[in-house]
Amino acid sequence: MILVTRINGSVFALNPDLVERVDCTPDTVVTLVDGTKYIISESVPEFIDSVRHYRASLIAQASRMETEPAAGAESADDATTAAKVLQLHRKER
Repeated sequence: MILVTRINGSVFALNPDLVERVDCTPDTVVTLVDGTKYIISESVPEFIDSVRHYRASLIAQASRMETEPAAGAESADDATTAAKVLQLHRKER
């Protein structure tokens, strides 16, 4: 979620994955995929920058999660009691 500011000054969180487009008319209008529109005080470049930072933070966090051992992970000695992970493959049509 990113924080954006309405014209009246109130701040709210917006899911950038639901944004269809952002227009400058001269106010910045954010249109969601369901047709909901919000007028915000941020400019279009500021909004796009916020979305970029949000998505970059998600990628960075996912990268850290891949390299860090899981909390409560079992040691190699417990390999016989560890759960088996099976790779699932899609059926070819």
